Amino acid sequence: MEKEIIESNGKKVSFITLGCKVNQYDSDAMRSLFIRNGYKVAKENENADVYVINTCSVTSIGDRKSRQMVRRIRREHPGAVIAAAGCYAQLAPDVFVQMGDVDVIVGIQNRSHIVEYVEEAAAEKKTLNAVGDIMAVTDFENLSVDAEGEVKTRAFIKVQEGCDNYCTFCIIPFARGKLKSRRQSDAVEEIGRLVEKGYREVVLTGIHLGNYGKDLHDGTSLSTLVTELVRIPDLLRIRLGSIESVELSDELIRIIREEPKVCPHLHLPIQAGSDDILKRMNRHYRLAEYKELVRNLRKEIPG
Repeated sequence: MEKEIIESNGKKVSFITLGCKVNQYDSDAMRSLFIRNGYKVAKENENADVYVINTCSVTSIGDRKSRQMVRRIRREHPGAVIAAAGCYAQLAPDVFVQMGDVDVIVGIQNRSHIVEYVEEAAAEKKTLNAVGDIMAVTDFENLSVDAEGEVKTRAFIKVQEGCDNYCTFCIIPFARGKLKSRRQSDAVEEIGRLVEKGYREVVLTGIHLGNYGKDLHDGTSLSTLVTELVRIPDLLRIRLGSIESVELSDELIRIIREEPKVCPHLHLPIQAGSDDILKRMNRHYRLAEYKELVRNLRKEIPG
């Protein structure tokens, strides 16, 4: 969990982020929206007028922590405007309405309007529920992060949203919706801008990163994106977030092997060591395939 406080025209807003690196990027992007609207970073340990809680729902524990955080903030700051964003807000907006502690519910989509929603809720003194049908959304919400502060080393950049796998155990496709990829030019533009501001490393993130580009139908893939990023002169390191083993293409393996800018590090999920369990989980690989991939990776990329 990360907490940040920002100030605008005498008012302060605090961001509280639960969950994954994708959620952290979403918080950073919403924070940038506040900054563009005149907000400035304020000192830590100051009370805020607005609290944005970016919720998690990957497990029931995430749900519970999200509710607990809302209650805690309302108890400690009874006069503040509280906004709930993220997966749990998307999946269960009625929970937050019934709690009576949340003023704005924004979920996964329409976060580009978060500042407007907060100001409207503050002015009208009523709950604003902006959560819509995430399954009807087909386009990537192209938010972006601005460079700020003195520490400019590593930036997490979200290039993909949603998932079409529907694994038996996973709630995320219902929270994040269908597979949606960011246009390659938009991702390259944002990363290039951050590099100009001093960042030297990027970590590509997404809900289903290995499927990046499949919905664009224009030849875009994770390999083409990384190839384009390698060409940015002052970008020194490129890291990849979690990738499903069945989506690690020969071309991507070649790029990792041959391009010194691409860090030789991979996070390959494996949910079980039993083919029966993997099948029941609706995972799209089997143990023999996974082992063969690992053997090949060690051969192709020593170390």
